[in-house]
Amino acid sequence: MASTHQLVTFQLGEELYGINIMDVKEIVRVQDIRAIPNAPTYVEGIFNLRSEIIPIINLHKRFHLKKLVSSEEDELLSGFVILDIDGMKLGIIIDRISRVITIEREDVQPPPQMLSGIGAEYIQGVVRQEQGYLIILDIRDLFNPKELQKIAELRR
Repeated sequence: MASTHQLVTFQLGEELYGINIMDVKEIVRVQDIRAIPNAPTYVEGIFNLRSEIIPIINLHKRFHLKKLVSSEEDELLSGFVILDIDGMKLGIIIDRISRVITIEREDVQPPPQMLSGIGAEYIQGVVRQEQGYLIILDIRDLFNPKELQKIAELRR
């Protein structure tokens, strides 16, 4: 097992999050999203990426997070992270893309019991940084199989 892994980091509200770079297909600027009737509340809608229909998930709604009060620079750095969860592509809205970082596996600590917003069951671990914590999300645990099924059906 590798002793380091690469994470794509981004900001949601006040917190910095990271996801495994292998789960990230690409990062795209904010596009027009078409709302879908009867979709779960955290599904913002769908958008067309090079003729592929991608459901867009709003983690702010999913976890009741405050949106980042954004400056013009933040607006330029906001967008969608397109994820590939076992062959299904979906996008998550981010407030601000940060950077790709490499972390040492031994620097990853178990999540503290109470992190603001996102429940510990969705978190692989945290890495202490100068500015606080980097929270590593486990994208496969963000949605249960039923939810993934529902999201997959939206693409039709």
